[in-house]
Amino acid sequence: MSPSSIRNFCIIAHIDHGKSTLADRMIELTHTVSSRDMRDQLLDTMDLERERGITIKLQPVRMRWKDYEFNLIDTPGHIDFTYEVSRSLAAVEGALLLVDATQGVEAQTLANLYLAIEQNLTVVPIINKIDLPAADVATVTHELVHLLGCAESDILQLSAKTGQGVEALLDRIPAVIPPPPVSVSDMPQGLIFDAQYNEYKGVVIYVRLFSGRLAAGDTIRFAKAGIKAEVLEVGFFKPSWEKSSELAAGEIGYLITNIKDISLAKVGDTIVRSTDTATPALKGYQETNSMVFAGIFAEEGSGYEKLRQAVEKLKLSDASLNYTPDHSEIFGFGFRCGFLGLLHLEIFQERLKREFGLPILITAPTVAYHVYKRSGQPETVTSPASFPDPGTIERVEQPIVGLELITPKEYLGVLMDYMRSVRAEFSGTEFLEAGRVIVRADLPLANVIVDFYDRIKKLSSGYASYSYEFKGYSQCKVSKMDVRIADEAVPALATIVPTDETHKRGRAIVNALKEVLPKQQFVLKIQAAVGGTVVAAERLSALRKDVTAKLYGGDVTRKRKLLEKQKKGKKRMASHGTVKIPQQAFLAVLKKE
Repeated sequence: MSPSSIRNFCIIAHIDHGKSTLADRMIELTHTVSSRDMRDQLLDTMDLERERGITIKLQPVRMRWKDYEFNLIDTPGHIDFTYEVSRSLAAVEGALLLVDATQGVEAQTLANLYLAIEQNLTVVPIINKIDLPAADVATVTHELVHLLGCAESDILQLSAKTGQGVEALLDRIPAVIPPPPVSVSDMPQGLIFDAQYNEYKGVVIYVRLFSGRLAAGDTIRFAKAGIKAEVLEVGFFKPSWEKSSELAAGEIGYLITNIKDISLAKVGDTIVRSTDTATPALKGYQETNSMVFAGIFAEEGSGYEKLRQAVEKLKLSDASLNYTPDHSEIFGFGFRCGFLGLLHLEIFQERLKREFGLPILITAPTVAYHVYKRSGQPETVTSPASFPDPGTIERVEQPIVGLELITPKEYLGVLMDYMRSVRAEFSGTEFLEAGRVIVRADLPLANVIVDFYDRIKKLSSGYASYSYEFKGYSQCKVSKMDVRIADEAVPALATIVPTDETHKRGRAIVNALKEVLPKQQFVLKIQAAVGGTVVAAERLSALRKDVTAKLYGGDVTRKRKLLEKQKKGKKRMASHGTVKIPQQAFLAVLKKE
């Protein structure tokens, strides 16, 4: 098809504003999928996506509307999967900005909008859920006019659930979103914006072709990696893979080559003809920065090999996952994994359980610190267990994020008080329509990844939302806090805390552990220590059997004798006994208050 008849766009929005539902209605109206095969959340292919009602992976689909070819990419809305959104935006010319009529502009709406503006995309503002009784279309319209500087007539109104206004949107897309730019070159140049591994086809590469043509039998080269490959099949998404004779400039599709190692087809690389040395590589993407790190171990030591295979397979479909081998004295061999956020970690954990049947243990999440030693040798520390001795440290730097929080103004005071308590430094506020405020602040990432979301939602009665981006590193004063259970240090429970909060955090940790650790046959000592100093301690009473129940008379000394014998036995067990640490204990150390 001629590039002038092609429109490439994606849908961006805050989580739960109706992206997948709108994609469903568009697929129905364009008859891309038969009514027999149609289902809700059609582009969400994972069971987890359907259960949670969220999009985790980007998913393209090609539709035909009248004389036009639409290439749509459905994107996630949660902050942990922003990398998926940024990859989608680089492959299209336009973005449908979807806003819930009952919620208004929210934090991730702004974050995704900024990403689209950075890519110089045409943004089409849309108000969704206008059929709901709580919809406030007039207020949301004013917010979008204020935000985008557009006219009210530029904003479309629809209900993705009922289909109202969706046909008008399909008619508007060719008029407002530009066609792909026409290239004067006949040499193929394509951007890899995603890839996955299929057991039968091997590596399936998702590509946006900017110039030239690709067909089966062509020999290509990955411009940055320098690796050559033969094209075995090309096609497009409907949304399943549909084989075609070729891919032409301006189109979005897939190609299958003779390579079997997905690590060779890196997201962001450029595809060119193998003999072409003149076509430049496209800009591509920035490498993802893992924000949260956690240790992943099999519950049974014999499960390491199965865990290794499972992690490697998940990496094939998750470009933002990073992992390195790890070892724990308690849990044996495992992996230190880097994630984009706690939801990313949670999804990863759930996929390991469901797709591979692996019972696993996950250590307390932490962030990456830059530690500068007195010897002048810097290192990045992602695990409390590898935190250097305090005497060797010159300074420590922690990651800082720039946060944008949107809240109704009546919750502004209590939210700002809480943010100050987690060391936020405010940089400005901006008032939106309907009494809502944008608060901008910088704060340590370590204070965001724990219970920040829950506290913000609780303090704002669920109305506040936020997004953040990595800003850099800032000097801080932190200490490694060890946790001892039954006089034995548990490295997996160690955590890094601000030096001036060691007593407060230590007390919170031992109290939380006292609630989740199972009682033993002996008194269990629980301690939090910094260096050689115990900053907080608790005791968990022993399970006791009534050894005097069998007595039915005689002198009281008989009773004392039995109790003394029991006491000596429990003391002996306390010196030799071991404690199995449940998974809840690792989650308990995250509690701050």
